[in-house]
Amino acid sequence: MENLLLTKRVKELSQKAYQGNFLTHTQFLAASEQSEFLESAGKNAVDPQDESKSSGVFQGVPWVLYGGTEDAERRVLCFLPDYLDRATFLLQEEAEPEVVACIKVSPLNRRFAEELTHRDYLGALMNLGIERNRIGDILTDSETAFLFVMQDNADLIRSELIRIRHTSVKCQRVPASVCTIRPEFEEIEGSVSSERLDAVLAMVYHLSRGKAQELVDEELVFVDGRTAYSGGYDLKPGSRVSVRGHGKFQYLGIGAQTKKGRFYAKVKIWK
Repeated sequence: MENLLLTKRVKELSQKAYQGNFLTHTQFLAASEQSEFLESAGKNAVDPQDESKSSGVFQGVPWVLYGGTEDAERRVLCFLPDYLDRATFLLQEEAEPEVVACIKVSPLNRRFAEELTHRDYLGALMNLGIERNRIGDILTDSETAFLFVMQDNADLIRSELIRIRHTSVKCQRVPASVCTIRPEFEEIEGSVSSERLDAVLAMVYHLSRGKAQELVDEELVFVDGRTAYSGGYDLKPGSRVSVRGHGKFQYLGIGAQTKKGRFYAKVKIWK
C-alpha cells in the first residue's frame, strides 16, 4: 500500500511540474523509497552523464534527488521546471534554499555540554512535533550537529529547539556547504567469485558463503533500505547494504579478473 501511495504521489508531482512549469517535490525519502522510485523510473530514464543516478527524466520531466550533501542518505525527490537544470538547481539551493534547509546546532556553553548523539537530535526534533519524513540526514561530531530539514520547518526549529537533553543549544541557518562533517568510511578490496550478494557479504565480513546466506535467510540484510530475501542476485554499483550486527557498506563494483577467474570487488565500509 505504501509503495502504491508513493508511486501515485510521484506521478502527481511530475504532472504538476510539467503542466504548471514550476518546481515540485516530495518530502524526505528513505533509501527504500528512493530505490522504489529508481526502479519505476527505469534505467533508460536515468541521465547517462550522471553516474550517481541522482538525476534523470521521469515522464518527460527532469528530476533530482537532493539531501543537502553529495552522500546524503535521506533525500527529497524534486521535479524541475524547464528553466532549471540540475546544476542551476543545486546552485540555487546553496544560495537561497527552497527545498532543504541546513541548521547548525551548537551548545551555548561547551564546557557544560553533554556529548549528544544522532538519536538525541532526532528525538528533540520529533518532540517538537516534526514528522520523520520532514527530517533528512543529521551529521554530528563531538560538539556540533548539522540538521537537514524541509525548508518550511526551519524557522520553527531555529526558534524552538533550545535544549537537547540537559544541554542548552543555539540553532543557526547556514548554507549546506558549511557542513564539513561526513560519515567516516574505509575502502577495501577483495576477490569474489561473482557480484552475488552472498559472495560480497562473505568477502566484506570474512564469512563463509553459508554464513552469509544465513544472514540473508534470517532477514538481517538490507539492500538500499529493502530486505534482501535472496543472496543469489547481483549487486549493482552504488548499492548500499546494511547488515544488522555487522554494519553497512556501499558496493562500488568489480575491477580486474584474477588468473583463477575471480574478480576484485571494491566496497566502502562505514565506520
